[in-house]
Amino acid sequence: MNMMNQMAARKEKGFTLIELVMVIVILGILAAFALPRFADFGGDARSASIQGLTGALKSASSIAHARQVANGDGLGADVNLDGATVTMVNGYPTADADGIVAAADVDTTNDFAIAGAGDTGGTAATFTIVGYTGGTCEVVYTAATADTDNTGPITAAPSVVADVDGC
Repeated sequence: MNMMNQMAARKEKGFTLIELVMVIVILGILAAFALPRFADFGGDARSASIQGLTGALKSASSIAHARQVANGDGLGADVNLDGATVTMVNGYPTADADGIVAAADVDTTNDFAIAGAGDTGGTAATFTIVGYTGGTCEVVYTAATADTDNTGPITAAPSVVADVDGC
């Protein structure tokens, strides 16, 4: 009888091969369903970066405009934001490195690339993520327009439009 108790005790130790195989199969199935959900973090990160830049450009444009109005300066007068001189056209930052890039303090070396910039009303600057060559993943800032630059009335406030379809 003592021998039977020892054999029963030995049988109950550990897992059988079938139990181990079943656990591996179940984990494999769970991983197959979970993997697609976690595989595209890069796209979510790029989209979030573009949305963040969109908010920064809108805020910087409004703050620069408010500073110019508070100073009582003309529509084309430069403003100073936190030590940075921001060039203005039609009461809002220009669509270039000296305007909206300076106002929003955008890193155009490591984070975002800028293309199509200019310092006249209606000029558009396109911001893309440095190093990303996939689909359309950009923000377009278009400077304010007037019938004649820096002479009122302003016919269109600046626009900031994000396109994250290809991120």
